[in-house]
Amino acid sequence: MRGFLTGVGVAIAVAACAPTVNLLNPSMPKFEGQYALGTGGLASAVDTLPADTPLRVVSFNVKLADQIDSTIQLLRLSPLRGADIIALQEMDDAGTERIARALHLNYIYYPGSIHPTRHRYFGPALLTPWPIVATRKLILPHEGLVRHQRRNATAATILVRGRPVRAYAVHLETQIRASDRDREDQVDVILHDAADFAGPVIVAGDFNSWGIGEDFERNGYAWPTRDFGHTINVFSWDHIFSRGLGMPATAYAGQVRYVRKASDHHPVWTVLTPAEHPALSARAP
Repeated sequence: MRGFLTGVGVAIAVAACAPTVNLLNPSMPKFEGQYALGTGGLASAVDTLPADTPLRVVSFNVKLADQIDSTIQLLRLSPLRGADIIALQEMDDAGTERIARALHLNYIYYPGSIHPTRHRYFGPALLTPWPIVATRKLILPHEGLVRHQRRNATAATILVRGRPVRAYAVHLETQIRASDRDREDQVDVILHDAADFAGPVIVAGDFNSWGIGEDFERNGYAWPTRDFGHTINVFSWDHIFSRGLGMPATAYAGQVRYVRKASDHHPVWTVLTPAEHPALSARAP
């Protein structure tokens, strides 16, 4: 028995140290699909709504895309149901497509690596009922310790009720494999990419940090998920940041505590109102 346990311990240690296959091509692999209802997605059903109708954003780390059926059930429940933009982390290509098909959403997914223990694509995805008009994969700086993994962000310009919104699905490196300064550098790449976009910007995901939110605030972003408390164990790492959007007086933001075993994270969500400004030009990321 002791020999068996020793063998198991060695196997776990080897898996933890397994190197990652990083996918550093900025344009591929790329997975996308259009499963929203109607020729114009959900927009064809609600295009009579005013442009300043509140925008609902959801972010959820699905933990290695293992529990896709549970995730689909969870995303069908209020207050996650009917989101305009969904950012998912730790996704693979098959799981992302299954969710998009089941919920009738369009999606874009750029994996940043092949996971060293699951041997599947690994990265963040964006899903939406609205048309996706431009996409981009951002390779983030700094290779993680031990596994040598490089993180990425999936970016897209989405026409929400005819108004372009720039969205980023993000998963920064973990606390044990990167420093706070490394994560700040990773966020700087995203902020720089979004800086020349004139319209509303959403950055959502697992940041493996609470304090990184202060970087966003210093750069003019709102932090509606700031005071939610822990979103995984005792840590508050899952957040949504916005620029050019405001919280409606009657709206609120929150997280879903009961996740039906879909993940070890709790999904977070917020409702935002587009700021009043002239029609925006849809510039690609």
